[in-house]
Amino acid sequence: MAGANEGFASLSESYLFPEVARRIRAFQEKYPEKRVLKLSIGNTTEAITPTIARAMEDKVRSLSRTDTYSGYGDEQGESALRTALSRHYLKEYGVSIDEDDFFISDGSKSDAANIQQIFSNESIVAVQDPAYPVYVDSTVALGRGGTLDQSTGRYSRIVYMPGKRGNGFVASPPDVHADIIFLCFPNNPTGAVAGRRELEAFVEYAHRENAVIVFDSAYSDYIETEGIPHSIYQIDGAMDCAIEIGSFSKNAGFTGVRLGWAVVPKALKSDDGKAGLLHKLWLRRQSTFFNGASNIAQSGGIAALSDEGRMECLGLVGYYKENARIISEALSSLGLSFTGGKDSPYLWLECPDGLSSWEFFDHLLSKTGVAVTPGSGFGSCGEGYVRISSYGHRSDILEAVSSLKENL
Repeated sequence: MAGANEGFASLSESYLFPEVARRIRAFQEKYPEKRVLKLSIGNTTEAITPTIARAMEDKVRSLSRTDTYSGYGDEQGESALRTALSRHYLKEYGVSIDEDDFFISDGSKSDAANIQQIFSNESIVAVQDPAYPVYVDSTVALGRGGTLDQSTGRYSRIVYMPGKRGNGFVASPPDVHADIIFLCFPNNPTGAVAGRRELEAFVEYAHRENAVIVFDSAYSDYIETEGIPHSIYQIDGAMDCAIEIGSFSKNAGFTGVRLGWAVVPKALKSDDGKAGLLHKLWLRRQSTFFNGASNIAQSGGIAALSDEGRMECLGLVGYYKENARIISEALSSLGLSFTGGKDSPYLWLECPDGLSSWEFFDHLLSKTGVAVTPGSGFGSCGEGYVRISSYGHRSDILEAVSSLKENL
């Protein structure tokens, strides 16, 4: 008889989003005349911009003709897209990366999980707390989590790096050994950003411990504060100890189109101190298990990195940042304590009056009709907070803000 994967079986039950949906449904059934304003979802809402849409339309038309049809592409991704990404990093970040260090994927969430397959089964993983759930869940699914402590929601073999108000929600490197370190800045869910000194500390730790950093930069285009790195490779020494994953989801509106990338440098060293092996293994993994991202999506990615497409994407980012500014202004006027909302589309709101994350969720929903995401779903350090998303139509954001001001 085929046995179950013990790693998947050890995953804690994911109550967060199903429970959010259940409570919203119950509220709507009780108050059918009231509209729920969802500031809980990290999903883009505005249309894909004209330059990108035209490029994908052109690709679809080319696929409808035999003389211009194309099938399988390179597992690493189309050369034109990898070249465009290489130029993007050099132009905007001042970082030189070979085009064959880029691997195109269907999104950074997939890469965050799949990248663990190239590391030893004995690897010890460190994550921020609170953190985007895929980092922990992929660790556990691959059998690296250990046992779950039901009282804390933490796994025995995972190293947790607390992000709290005292450290500005920017975790410090652990004081114990870890082999793989997941970092996400601007952070989902807290909206915090790490400065150069904080990232230098992680690079120093990685060199000292022969560790590899997996840096999730999905929200890098939201950074506006001067001097905040957009890429881990802006830190000296990161090229031989860090992998970076990026995405077109939150700047080009590709949440449904699906397109991202991973940078796995040939200079990246494994625990034997030799460079090149991890790059080779990731190429082998992608060539074996992945037939490449959609060529239609990749044509959109190329357009998004053109001068015209880039301007349009930054305009789209600016739309959501203005939403965040509107929400921030409202929370400040109410005397509520929060972080994020400036360099990030997310705001991390401290629950008032000692309420728990779920208690404040229910309070907001019943009093204002505004739905958020309880912070406890992102880790034990998220208890007592909620995440507010600025993704939404402007009219909905204004209506939600008005309700908060009038009813909270």
